[in-house]
Amino acid sequence: MIQFYGGLKGLLNASKAEFCCFPGMGGAKYAQLQASLEMSQRYFHEEMRESDVMTSPEASKNFVRLALAGRQFETFACLYLDSQHQMLGFEELFQGTLDAASVYPREVVRQVLAQGAGAVIFCHNHPSGSTEVSRADRQITKRLSEALALIDVKVLDHLIVAGATVVSFAELGLI
Repeated sequence: MIQFYGGLKGLLNASKAEFCCFPGMGGAKYAQLQASLEMSQRYFHEEMRESDVMTSPEASKNFVRLALAGRQFETFACLYLDSQHQMLGFEELFQGTLDAASVYPREVVRQVLAQGAGAVIFCHNHPSGSTEVSRADRQITKRLSEALALIDVKVLDHLIVAGATVVSFAELGLI
């Protein structure tokens, strides 16, 4: 079954209908698998809350890779951090199409204020698997950084998940 989906990632991303088409695999087994995945993600979220995201860029990359890899549609999310760069929360803010997601600075600022964040790390996925930082990616990062600077919130990074690869704006010198 795992071979049919090309690996564990494919199996975990299979729809209920796809999963249940195999003999012996029904709704209960699908629910167990999805519950296990959810518990793993929650455990990882708790681990991230206890770690220092800023001094561990690999942890940040792993976190967003787990959260956004395998999505069929572009999703824009935010890691909210306190003034010591400890994780306050993670939230998916916008979901778009196969190759774009509309991001509204006003809504981002509203959510950052609601979380009481002192810093943020933006992230989104490229379902195509392309690691290229697009002009639109650069523009929205600049607009969001400018908007958040007005309320003294620092943008530490913008991570792009492209398959198993995560590209960092900070590492590329774009932030």
